[in-house]
Amino acid sequence: MLSTVDTQLWQDMIQHVIARGGAVIRPWFAQLEPVALEHGLLEIRTPGPREQGYCQQRATHLFTEAAQAATGRLVTVCFLAGTTGADEPTGAVQEPALSEDYTFDSFVTGPCNRLAQAACLAVAESPGQAYNPLFIHGAAGLGKTHLLQAICHGIIARSAARIVFLSCETFINHLIEAIELGKLHDFRYRYRHADLLVIDDVHFLSKHEQTQEEFFHTFNTLYQSHRQIILSCDRPPAEIPQLEERLVSRFNWGLVAGIDRPAYETRVAILRKKSTARGVQLPEDVVCLIAGTIDSNARELEGAITKVSMLAQVLNRRIDLALAQEALGLDAPARAREVTIEQIIEAVIKRFGVRLADLQSRKRSKSISLPRQVCMYLARHLTRHSLEEIGGYFGGRDHTTVLHANRTIESLRREDLGLHTAIEQITREVRGTRF
Repeated sequence: MLSTVDTQLWQDMIQHVIARGGAVIRPWFAQLEPVALEHGLLEIRTPGPREQGYCQQRATHLFTEAAQAATGRLVTVCFLAGTTGADEPTGAVQEPALSEDYTFDSFVTGPCNRLAQAACLAVAESPGQAYNPLFIHGAAGLGKTHLLQAICHGIIARSAARIVFLSCETFINHLIEAIELGKLHDFRYRYRHADLLVIDDVHFLSKHEQTQEEFFHTFNTLYQSHRQIILSCDRPPAEIPQLEERLVSRFNWGLVAGIDRPAYETRVAILRKKSTARGVQLPEDVVCLIAGTIDSNARELEGAITKVSMLAQVLNRRIDLALAQEALGLDAPARAREVTIEQIIEAVIKRFGVRLADLQSRKRSKSISLPRQVCMYLARHLTRHSLEEIGGYFGGRDHTTVLHANRTIESLRREDLGLHTAIEQITREVRGTRF
């Protein structure tokens, strides 16, 4: 370890990493140890080879920047591999390797993901029979990969099935390599004789015509032999750009299940389960702070736990509200006030010149439907209400209507600068912030 003086340097570095790391930060960052700082080289020990590889690829710039900011000198960072990391997996699963943390027991179920979780559980119990193919879609960090790996764990526990689990990007690279080496037959044998084929991020098939052709025949072979196919994507099949219609049709043959952003109650449950699993005790006010501040996805919530626990560890302080605010970069007095649906509706009515009765009616004219969709979009992004609760404010509409409104407004914002500006202005108004 570093000397006492250098321990302060390490604390300064970690604070810099917490403030700037964002999505790069991983839970095991708390296990990183400074080894030595000599001749402008800072050596940092990681838990194992896999973590070392991650740091070298994703975190070198972050830690180098932190070291230079803390020392005021040009410093180079290198990462050493410890001996406590997980061994590289062997067996039937190809790539990525399965994580022991991604099981059904560790998955937090809520209204946002209940259908997807139930479908995955059914597939794990009866692969090739329950839902084939199973198509899970949702934004990044909502738990798609967790559920896919949970299925694999469930099947492995019941049988000796040959599982091929990989990202779509890897599938594409394997095909390119097979073509270049003249080993297309080996490629086809590898994927068409699997008992379970799991492809993560299948939207990468977009624009790859030859890969789509190969995947089409692989899909048909597996499906006709009643072997399970599981796919994940960031959007429903019909919304994947430049995807052949025959693939869109096949992706819809089984079950298409979406995962939405977690509601406030689900975020609280995620924080409690994740922190308990890591042995981190978060006071209730800290849990409420994080759940109320981060409403995007489970990955960001997990990152928040990491930031809070790392800061508490390096500063040797107990976890409390003040430390959590510091770790998350929040200034308590300056935080924007909590937004309500009523405030959103009032601002939209003022902006678009419509009546509340119109927004809650069944009218579908563009002059009414667009402001209504803007209300739903803002309510989903600025409040803690669930999809069902938001739909209830607008004439008892169901959650699918809210999801459709969200997708519509996201698309229109990219195309219509005026609408984008209007939504930004409404957001600032209801949050009580200025330009």
